[in-house]
Amino acid sequence: MRMGLWIVGVLGLAAGAATARADVLTADRAVELALKHSANVINADANVLGARGNLYSAYSGVLPRVSAGYTRSGSLTEGASGNQVFGSLVIPQTPSDRESYSTSPTLSGSWSILDLSAITGLSSARSGLRAAQLRRTASRQDVALAARRQFYEVVKAVRLADVSSRALQLSRSEERRVRALFEVGSVSKSDLLKAQVQTAQSQLDSLTAIDNVTVQRITLGTVIGVADRDFGDIDTTLSPNALVYDPAQVLDEASKNRPDLKAAELELKSANAALASANLARFPSLSVNGSATYSPFSDTKVTEKDSTGATVSFAAHNESDRQYGASIALNWDLFSGMAIESRIASAQAGVQRAKEVRDAAKRNLEGEVHQALLGQQEAIERTRLVESALASSTENLKLTQEKYNVGSATILDLIDAQVQLQRAESDEVSALAALRVAEAVLDRVRGR
Repeated sequence: MRMGLWIVGVLGLAAGAATARADVLTADRAVELALKHSANVINADANVLGARGNLYSAYSGVLPRVSAGYTRSGSLTEGASGNQVFGSLVIPQTPSDRESYSTSPTLSGSWSILDLSAITGLSSARSGLRAAQLRRTASRQDVALAARRQFYEVVKAVRLADVSSRALQLSRSEERRVRALFEVGSVSKSDLLKAQVQTAQSQLDSLTAIDNVTVQRITLGTVIGVADRDFGDIDTTLSPNALVYDPAQVLDEASKNRPDLKAAELELKSANAALASANLARFPSLSVNGSATYSPFSDTKVTEKDSTGATVSFAAHNESDRQYGASIALNWDLFSGMAIESRIASAQAGVQRAKEVRDAAKRNLEGEVHQALLGQQEAIERTRLVESALASSTENLKLTQEKYNVGSATILDLIDAQVQLQRAESDEVSALAALRVAEAVLDRVRGR
């Protein structure tokens, strides 16, 4: 018994210290932390970046390209010699050295002005980016639901630990009272033993409940990415208030707002565009190219020896204001080595997968809404029932206590009444927590 009191005291001191260090953690704050630290959200952000990269890559196939260059080149030839033949006349060449340098500042550009495959691929990439953004929204909603679900698991564990603690105090108080009556001979030894058994059972239940609080807090810390020692106390408020929803309105709202449904539609649209792009790769494309070189110049120096051995030098300098060049090309892959066929087959597989995902999401939507509404309605009805049971159990314990005091009820009757009250209190906590979770699930189904 002293050990149980010591554990309860230590937890109380720890909770007090945590309160001094941090604010009380609410469900909304838990969701905020989960969205900040969740690996799923981080991966969803990365997927959006990847989709944006695909979009930029698709733009490169339809936008013009412009590049600038500055070229400085040089060459040096030493001791060049040989013969020149004109019919039967052979003219030997005197040894010579040649040195030349050139400079060319160039601006060039190219533009695929008509590439149906690239244009359709750009449309596919745009849809893919929007789908990735919606998938990120859906991932955030899933993380928020998981955080709320685990938060209320902690709330339930804390409230159940409080119920067990109060039941333990009641059992100990009743044991002391029975012991006092036994010492004066008013009750039998059997009554005292039953009271002791009930106290031991209550102490075991209390220890189990306290351990469960720790386990659930650690799990919550894992979900929200914060160590359980750092988020302090939990807001254990459980309101019995519940909203009533119109099934048709909820289904309509879910059809319009669910980001995963919208993402599935866009993914199918993107896959169809990718397939069209692959098929259009069979058609020719039209591109233009142009270049301009500004103020190019070159210098050449040739040194050679004549037949007498004298050195003769020649030098040349060439320059111009501008040089322009342009071309237009029609490109047609008559045979791509099955590359186009491979691309088409992959795109067809992507369409089939995207269509199945979209169809499954639509098929399951009505069932998800119906299941969420049933869960919420069940939680409401369960809350009403346990509240009625709690009131009855409380009244029954009072009556049984009075009967036991006048000797018309046994200690076993009193223990049964206490157990029923504890069970009713525990059921109330579980029902209220389930109601909050059911409403969170319903919000997720509605796309909120």
